[in-house]
Order: sequence, then structure tokens, then C-alpha cells
Amino acid sequence: MGTPTPRRLYVHDDLSEELARHGGDAPIRQLGRVLFTLLAREPDRVVVLTPAAQIAALIEQGGHRPFGAVVAIGPAGAAVAAQVHERTGWFPSVWRVDVWREEDADGGYRLAAPAPLARQLGALPDAASLAVVDDTIFTGLTMREVLAALPSRLRSRAHVFCLRAVAECLAEIRRLAPATAGFAAPGRLLTDVSFINASGLVRRGAIRRTGRPPLAFFERPEWMAAWFPGYDADVVAACRALHERLEAGPLVRR
Repeated sequence: MGTPTPRRLYVHDDLSEELARHGGDAPIRQLGRVLFTLLAREPDRVVVLTPAAQIAALIEQGGHRPFGAVVAIGPAGAAVAAQVHERTGWFPSVWRVDVWREEDADGGYRLAAPAPLARQLGALPDAASLAVVDDTIFTGLTMREVLAALPSRLRSRAHVFCLRAVAECLAEIRRLAPATAGFAAPGRLLTDVSFINASGLVRRGAIRRTGRPPLAFFERPEWMAAWFPGYDADVVAACRALHERLEAGPLVRR
């Protein structure tokens, strides 16, 4: 079966801040405007989510005392933990674990890590409370594996936090631990709802592949055609141009 066109595609805008750092580079600013104009073409179906709004919605769901230990999943989870802690003080001591999803040679997915999760988590302190923080719960695969790998003494004390989630997958996580999401999208995974990062449209690494170089989303044409039907060629061209400009680095003025 081909990639379905989701009834609602949510694009997490983790790109605008990076583009703003290129404030003196007029070509990058212009290419960024072109891309985000295309992302706004179907406002009823393609929704851009801002980090600030998701963080605010997460915090508004209730106060917590500072957690005795905090597990952040990868650099994205660590960034979320730092941003939330700055506003709330919930996450004073962060223990980062690294794990990611890869495509295998058969087109399926597996988790990969620099060391087994149980080893990465084995030295966690025996805290009275534990937060597990990630940016997204999409299929829930990563979060389930992290929760399963926690030392048994801590597993029952865990509370999950994320900025965004597919509601049906968040419900599965809540069978394992309490969970708070800044935004939960209703509907069936992929068919009704899908999530992507704006940076993944232009930066390689959004698609990790076992034993092969990573890709950006614009290098997977069947996905782009499903996400942006009828104007995917324009989006791919905008992504490719911005990718090439970002990879080229700042202009040298003489």
C-alpha cells in the first residue's frame, strides 16, 4: 500500500528559529518564506505547530514538584526538558539517553542506540519521582522501549511528558505510566493524522536508515506527494533549494 494522505498533517516548526540565526542572509530568508507560504496553502489540512504554544499548553495542565530524576530521550527530549524547566523548575537533573528509529533493509523499523537502553539507564539514582521527556509520541515505540528499560524500582514512579502526540498512541502509553502532552491529535495514525518536523523537510537525518546515509523528507518523493498532493513538486523544489543554501553556509562578502 502507498503512503496515505492524512486528513490532518501537523508540521512542528523547529526551523524558523534556525533560519532567524541567518538574519543577514537574504537568500535564506526568502527561501524560508517560500517554504512556509507553501505549508500554509491548505490551512484546514496542514497545521503548523509552534514550540512556544506546545510548551505553554503542556505547562498549563498542572503544576508538579521538581522531579527527583529526569530522563530525556535524545537531543530533542533534552531540549524540551530544558525549555520546560526554565519556566517551571520541574526538571532540575536531566539524564539523557540516546535512541532513534531506523528503517531496515525490508522497509520496516527498528530502534538503534549507541549502547543498550538498560545500560544507559542503569545508573539512574533511586529517586522518589521520575520524569521521562520526549518531544513527540508518534507510534509510541521509542517511549515504550524506554519505559520497559527503566530499572524496576523506578518504573512505577515514572511520569511521561511530551510536546505533541497522536492521541491513540498516547492512550497506549498511559496504560504504562501517567502522561502529559502539550497537544494530542485525535484520529488514526497516518490515515487521519501525521506529524513531521519542518527541519526534517530540509535537513538530512529525518529519515535514518540502517547501514545507509540518512535522508531529508524532500528526498522521499512518495511521502511528499502524499503530504502535499498536487503541489508536492513545488514543496520539494523549495525544500531542495533551502537545503542547498543551508549546506552552502553563509555568504562570504568581499
